[in-house]
Amino acid sequence: MINENELRDVLTDAVENISRLESNPRTWLSWILFLLARLEEKATNESAANKESFLEMLAALQDEIRNRMKTGGWN
Repeated sequence: MINENELRDVLTDAVENISRLESNPRTWLSWILFLLARLEEKATNESAANKESFLEMLAALQDEIRNRMKTGGWN
């Protein structure tokens, strides 16, 4: 079972490390793309059916980014 607090801690640590090593947010794009590519590899390697689920997640992410650009906040 997923421990959401543990996962949040891991991601918070990753954010801290990235921002410490690359202080300019513009440079973070390549690291976000790197993360998404690794997640896609992992999803696809786990199950071919996960590829479709990953693409659905990307579409939802795109919607969230559009919403963020319009409203100025994350849901």
